[in-house]
Amino acid sequence: MSTTTQERTIRPARNILGTLRLPGDKSISHRYALLGAFAEGTSRFSNFSTGADCASTLACMQALGAKVRKLDDGRVEIDGVGGRVTPANHPLDCGNSGSTMRMISGLLAPQQGNFTLIGDASLSRRPMERIRKPLAEMGAHLTLTEGHAPVMIEGCPLHAIDYATPVPSAQVKTCVLLAGLQTEGTTIVREALRTRDHSELALRAFGATLTRSIDSITITGPQTLQAIEATVPGDISSAAFFLCAAALFPNSGLILDGIGLNPTRAALLDVLTTLGARIAVLQLQEAHSELVGTVQITGDDDGLRSTEISGALAAQLIDELPVLAAIGSYTSGGIRIRDAKELRVKESDRIALVARNLRAMGAEVEEFEDGLDVPGGQQLHGPVIDSGGDHRIAMAFSVAALRAEGETLIQGAESAAISFPEFFDLLDLVAER
Repeated sequence: MSTTTQERTIRPARNILGTLRLPGDKSISHRYALLGAFAEGTSRFSNFSTGADCASTLACMQALGAKVRKLDDGRVEIDGVGGRVTPANHPLDCGNSGSTMRMISGLLAPQQGNFTLIGDASLSRRPMERIRKPLAEMGAHLTLTEGHAPVMIEGCPLHAIDYATPVPSAQVKTCVLLAGLQTEGTTIVREALRTRDHSELALRAFGATLTRSIDSITITGPQTLQAIEATVPGDISSAAFFLCAAALFPNSGLILDGIGLNPTRAALLDVLTTLGARIAVLQLQEAHSELVGTVQITGDDDGLRSTEISGALAAQLIDELPVLAAIGSYTSGGIRIRDAKELRVKESDRIALVARNLRAMGAEVEEFEDGLDVPGGQQLHGPVIDSGGDHRIAMAFSVAALRAEGETLIQGAESAAISFPEFFDLLDLVAER
């Protein structure tokens, strides 16, 4: 990805129409890359995420001894290390990917050798104490710099723990499970709010045994993993931008093929239905325990209504909240978001950036420590948008710009490539002007 700052002009649209197939789910691609590279044998993945974050995971695992090949047909092929990595003689660069840094730490803590994980300026500001604490309880030797990267790991044998995550985090859960996979005894991860379960499903797909209860996951180690072949479902967090765009226009018609509809991720469809969009799920099937289907959405003649997102729902929708807030002004009754303080420690302070950019578009918005109130019935105009180098902010306000008066200039548009390099081209494909 180019480091040159790019701008993108978004013109208002008359409608959203068409059919799209989106790149592979980022969360699943991360996990398949980690587990495929750690397993015995050769794994092959179709529709692997095209985002820079997942490329960081592949590069780190390649530096640790896995062999990664991109085939002519677009598949990614990985020869795994059979449960034993080779320490690199240089720091492992996680780029902008918090998922890479947090999850790979759990994988490496029980291994032999010393490892250093680094990232870009944005990643180096994100909190890593949340993984250091449970790993340290397991006996791991992790050193941070004032709670942040670089992460220095001195690998050593660990012991099993029973750990309750203080903040809902699928990354922390995965970190502990990957350490527990290699550790003698039974490791338990407890979570008050259930987070996305891609790691549990992926571990089972690679042959691991683990148990899920209402509020905990149990894994007994050590276990070995075996290579798989899989097609990664389309990313529902990427689909969110197109679904919200279609919801803005009465009589829109958008079909998204092969989208991942994991129940811990698909709450967005319920929220859009509550707002008034008409949604149908077609051709639902299962692949490696992940649900995949075709989603059809049509905007309602009367426009969007209102909704409140809080509690467990806010945790489930943490990646989709910026775009939902960005379209809140176009609803009749507004969107209220609470219990989303985690947004402040993502690639940017997403609460502050959403509020600032909505105000730049002429909207009234009230900012809270853990969320936002975006009143409805507001007409926005096209300003200059500051993405803050955050891919989800750049894409969220590209969607809001479709109903604004006049053109909107997105600064830092290149950040979309972190998760979704094809975003702007696909948006142009379905936006009627």
